[in-house]
Amino acid sequence: MQRDELNYLSIAEASDLLSRREISSVELTEAALRRVEECDGRLNAMLLLTSDLALLQARHADERLARGEFTPLCGIPMGLKDIFSTRSIPTTCGSRILESYVPQFNATAVDRLFDAGAVLIGKTNMDEFAMGSSTENSAFFPTRNPWDPERVPGGSSGGSAAAVASGEVVFAMGTDTGGSIRQPAALTGTVGLKPTYGRVSRYGLVAFGSSLDQPGPITRSVRDVAVVLGAIAGRDPRDSTSIDALVPDYVSGLTGDVRGLRLGVPNEYFAEGMSSEVRHALELAIGVYRDLGAALQPVSLPMTEHGLSTYYVISPAEAMANLARFDGVRYGLCERGADVWEMFSRTRETGFGSEVKRRILLGTYVLSAGYYDAYYVKAQRVRTLVRQDFEKVFETVDALITPTAPTPAFRLGEKVSDPLQMYLSDVYTVPASMAGVPAVSIPCGFAHDLPVGLQVIGPALGEQLVLRVAHAFEQSTDYHLARPPLREANTADVGSDS
Repeated sequence: MQRDELNYLSIAEASDLLSRREISSVELTEAALRRVEECDGRLNAMLLLTSDLALLQARHADERLARGEFTPLCGIPMGLKDIFSTRSIPTTCGSRILESYVPQFNATAVDRLFDAGAVLIGKTNMDEFAMGSSTENSAFFPTRNPWDPERVPGGSSGGSAAAVASGEVVFAMGTDTGGSIRQPAALTGTVGLKPTYGRVSRYGLVAFGSSLDQPGPITRSVRDVAVVLGAIAGRDPRDSTSIDALVPDYVSGLTGDVRGLRLGVPNEYFAEGMSSEVRHALELAIGVYRDLGAALQPVSLPMTEHGLSTYYVISPAEAMANLARFDGVRYGLCERGADVWEMFSRTRETGFGSEVKRRILLGTYVLSAGYYDAYYVKAQRVRTLVRQDFEKVFETVDALITPTAPTPAFRLGEKVSDPLQMYLSDVYTVPASMAGVPAVSIPCGFAHDLPVGLQVIGPALGEQLVLRVAHAFEQSTDYHLARPPLREANTADVGSDS
């Protein structure tokens, strides 16, 4: 098998070859590390390479496979967004304030992936503390889109999405607060799932918005998402918000059949602001579902127009509370001062980037005396109405079909000076996050040679249905098989070994 083919294997394909001993995990891991060396100088998808650990884990995986201890993820190279705590490996969250932080524990999702035999290639770049939609807010460097290195890969999980799209890893983990898995998946032509809030443990994540954050996978196929979700989902006694519910066999639910399913098309998601190319791709995708025998019907989610503004009241408020712990006393950066107050001020002024400071200020404002009731309490009431919108619509349809992002990938620097325009990139993903329901983005076409994403949204704990609907489309099209026209680049700035 040619080296390039190894880099673009799906989990299912790689697992099959590993189980039949036609390739080894060491071979697969070495191919991934070579791909990072070739490509990442241009993309900056990786913040840190863990080459020594990866090869050690790969050898252990090969030993497990030789003993017949097979699991679908055993020996599969992966990337982790640098928001997941990793024992003895730096976890920076894309911020200077955590540049020297080395956790002494793993996030629950990381432990479960390691237990399944996955191989860690490295930690991926991200918007600082997951605050952004382009991965330009990383304190270290922006990540570039493999489809066009002059464009963004989306965010905040842009490093994970770019690493998967470029063949640096077979799959990667991201986190989704308001669209940070689905939007970069759409912009890079990959598949990204935000599970139901609580379906996957948040233990070991560096918190942004505690009532919104949710870990999830970015892969090259829906089947691969099902495999990873099966490994990481389930109750965690260390996370009181995790759901105690049976984890189904997500792979067995991928029947490819949507005949008779009622799929809603929300009017509010096809309003002004969507590019004509994205609209055209979505119309064609809806036609595919109609040909597959699904019953398409227009529906309304009237509170959708308030979702984005509500999100940007609630999430900064939660971020402000969570980021208060970064004060120079307990861990991370410490800038000395004449007294403790000056130390606090200097540490945060030096350690936090402009977008993080902006959201801290906004969160402080909406929680301050005189504004708490007017903004934060009202936003929570609107959030309830958004959730009720979804509950009501799922009484009449099984799932929803929407665009993931209003435009294809935009150019680096295009929206940096206009935060409001940047925030609008999440207009179609935020409502599902506010409601806590599962949603997946899959490739559904191209606009000017750039990927376009289709979003499937389902009811709470409806991941099996959401993946079934997404898989049926994927099996009827070949958009997910397209590869970016990335050529070998220089090897600078690819991170360092742990």
